[in-house]
Order: sequence, then C-alpha cells, then structure tokens
Amino acid sequence: MRRAPEPDTEPLWREAVGRGLRDLRRARGDRLADTAARAGMSPQYLSELERGRKDPSSEMLAAVAGALGVPVREVVRRAHADLALRAGSPSGPVMLAA
Repeated sequence: MRRAPEPDTEPLWREAVGRGLRDLRRARGDRLADTAARAGMSPQYLSELERGRKDPSSEMLAAVAGALGVPVREVVRRAHADLALRAGSPSGPVMLAA
C-alpha cells in the first residue's frame, strides 16, 4: 500500500533514487524480474529499492544502473532533479529514524 507523502517533510534520497530506477526500467519496457536478474539481485530487493524502502549500496546501485544500460551518474542526475522538484523549504525539523 502506497502512502501519500506528508506535506511538511523533505523527500528522501532513497525515494528519489527508487523513482528514477523505476522510470528507467519502465522506459526500457523491462519487467522487474528481468532487470533484477541482470543486476544479480532478487526481484523483491529491486522492488524495495524502487519503492524507496531500501538504501542501495554503491555496488548495488552500480549493478542496477548497469542492468538498465545507464551510468550511475544518470541515476544520480535523475534523483537530484526529482529532489529539486519536490523539495520546498521544509517548515519543520528533519527527523531521522534510527
């Protein structure tokens, strides 16, 4: 179940990266299982990355980017653009989960 973003929270990096990965995968017309197999990970883990539930290590990010046929810098560029669009000036404190 997808949660609506809270209005006064700053977007998370992992969520922006996940949206970018999903957009790239869908633009290729790939199934989740196909991209995950090329990246050497489970479809469940890739799904969690795409939904912004997991923070990918640099190695995992490189593996997915390679499976999608793009350099890591393209994934980072997309995440940066996504954050720039979504981030306003937060009105409250940023809270980190431990």
